[in-house]
Amino acid sequence: MDCAPVPKLIDGPEWLYEIKLDGDLDCTRPGRGDSAPRNLQKALAFSGCFCYIVSGSKQEVIMSTPGTFTSGVTRELSFELLIMRFACALPFIFHGSAILFGAFGGPGPKGFAAYMHASAPVGYFVGLAQFAGGLAILLGALLRVGTVCVMIVMVGAIFLVHLPHGYDIGQGGLEYALTEFLLAAGLLFAGPGKYSLASLLPAPLRKL
Repeated sequence: MDCAPVPKLIDGPEWLYEIKLDGDLDCTRPGRGDSAPRNLQKALAFSGCFCYIVSGSKQEVIMSTPGTFTSGVTRELSFELLIMRFACALPFIFHGSAILFGAFGGPGPKGFAAYMHASAPVGYFVGLAQFAGGLAILLGALLRVGTVCVMIVMVGAIFLVHLPHGYDIGQGGLEYALTEFLLAAGLLFAGPGKYSLASLLPAPLRKL
């Protein structure tokens, strides 16, 4: 069965299609014009398949879903990461300010510590981790340090406060804390994207 036409992404008549299936098969086939080789679609029926289109020293990547050939050059998802950073950071900055500074009618560090039946330093540490971590996530500078800080706080919140109440946030469950944890975890692995202040940091700190 013929494949769907591939948009011409690279100038020049000669294309090279390299198929890798789960890292086990490396099959290189030449192609000419704007269509994929005839047997490419059958190969793409396997999971974990990537098709690389190579021209000279330039290489572009097309990712496909099983059984289809959906074209689209991979790109930086910087704008999408910026949205994720805002979604993740703003609640932490809000709650961190309430705990660390007593802002927005918050309890302050001593009030929070008393609520948790813990010593006063715990209130300062939790407030600082949320506020500074949220700020780092928002700005994209020291993002990975910030995400680790807030993830630790969320793990504590899940197991010490919310887990006995189930999942529903309306019943005091872990819905919010788990969502924030997962958002932070995604950003930890993805990084801040190009819309961040990480480039202003010294080179050794830019990936933190």
